Amino acid sequence: MFAASQGLVAASILPSGLALAGEAMLTNGPALDFFVIGDWGRRGNACQSRVAGQMAALAEVRKPSFILSVGDNFYEDGVCSVKDPQWEESFEKVYHQESLQVPWYSILGNHDYHSPGNCDAQIQYHEVNARWNMPARYYRQSFKIGSSVVADFFFLDTTPMIGSYYSLLWGRKTRLNVMTQDVPAQLAWFRQALQSSTAPWKIVAGHHPIFSGGGHGDSQELIESILPLLNEFNVHAYFNGHDHDLQHLVSGRVNFFDSGSGSSHNPTFFNIHSRFSSSSPGFAAVRMTADYMQVRMMNDHGRCLYSTMVSRV
Repeated sequence: MFAASQGLVAASILPSGLALAGEAMLTNGPALDFFVIGDWGRRGNACQSRVAGQMAALAEVRKPSFILSVGDNFYEDGVCSVKDPQWEESFEKVYHQESLQVPWYSILGNHDYHSPGNCDAQIQYHEVNARWNMPARYYRQSFKIGSSVVADFFFLDTTPMIGSYYSLLWGRKTRLNVMTQDVPAQLAWFRQALQSSTAPWKIVAGHHPIFSGGGHGDSQELIESILPLLNEFNVHAYFNGHDHDLQHLVSGRVNFFDSGSGSSHNPTFFNIHSRFSSSSPGFAAVRMTADYMQVRMMNDHGRCLYSTMVSRV
């Protein structure tokens, strides 16, 4: 791996002829816009409020249909109940702008599993504020692009899949919580859900990266359990957080996008799968049409650091 310099990051904008050709397609016909943000809930501290402000500004233009939250929603130890002050301090007050009053589809991260946090409280919070959506620890949601094209999203709970959280040494805060989860049942559900999907677009979200040039690196457990399913069922993209940075990686036909710097950022690197890697606070802005998906990596000052196109076929 080698470090991501500012020069390499800047040179990565619109990296291919496909990106330039596909860019024009985004203005033709219906589109589905959404944002992706992870690792954010710090009561507005660090860079959270600044990133939220840039999300709100872009949302006024892009009009996202929803926001995808890829876990570590509340630091350091999740929320204890639907009345936990963090709901107000880290979510309601920070993402208060009118343009961000759209559905949030959320998954759990390892910090959400920390004791004394209560993962079920995040599932139940929809009853308090319908903007927050987490119907289960893993679930499937379909979205329409226009009147006929469907995009299926598969939301995973990856924390119980990572072996280190079962260790008394490294997983002290999460061990008892992950031990209550049935990973084989989730994997069986995931296979069946992918197999039954006839949607032209298939998108998967999980908190932990499969491949990453960030500090946590690749997740071997997900390479063994999740990656084969992504390949078998022709998944187009996997969105994750966990590493506090912005990345795009490619392996085979699957695109991997890390958007885990919703409130803080750490050093990041390039590895053999990397197309883009930046240690910057920010979020991903995504636009899907019938044939293309554009992913733009936005920083906390409103600058687009990187833009790439993913073809459906």
